[in-house]
Amino acid sequence: MGNVFGRKSHPSRVTDQDRAILQLKQQRDKLKQYQKRITLQLEKERLLAKQLLKDGKKEKALLLLKKKRYQDQLLDKTENQISNLERMVQDIEFMQIEMKVIEGLKVGNDCLKSMHEIMSIEDVEKILDETQEAIEYQRQIDEVLAGALTQEDEDAVLAELDAITQGEDVTLPEVPTEPVPEVPEAASTETERGESKNKPVREMLAA
Repeated sequence: MGNVFGRKSHPSRVTDQDRAILQLKQQRDKLKQYQKRITLQLEKERLLAKQLLKDGKKEKALLLLKKKRYQDQLLDKTENQISNLERMVQDIEFMQIEMKVIEGLKVGNDCLKSMHEIMSIEDVEKILDETQEAIEYQRQIDEVLAGALTQEDEDAVLAELDAITQGEDVTLPEVPTEPVPEVPEAASTETERGESKNKPVREMLAA
């Protein structure tokens, strides 16, 4: 219970413009209902006037037609009022859209201003100058490295490249000078047995 009554109420999202639109639409709907009711009544009075004429009651029929004529004028005024209400509703709704667009532009403008404050023109120019200086410095380093080698060094580098490309100066591993260790007798016997087993196979293949 305490949580229910102690809960904070969220601010309503319904604006004054929304309330105005709702009221205008309600008035429009009431006028349309009135218009429909008057139209049905006029049809009934027209049929009644026709019946009065058949019954020879011309004066009553004339009076009824005069009343019908007055109601026709009211019906025309009602139609104009409905048109005015609908036009007003459209104007308010379009104004709401324009307000949202303006709010969006304002937010974007404030964002651009804050970004401009963070990085001014002077900061941008400074960054560009530092970048240009770094590029120039790297170019100077490249020129120094490129000019550090003499023509003789360049020729030696090219000769070494040719030698690598043609496979020259390939260093082979040296032949060991130490004597080969002797094979134990048991291992020699196993080797001979293996050779004796494989001998018939080799002879069959050779045949």
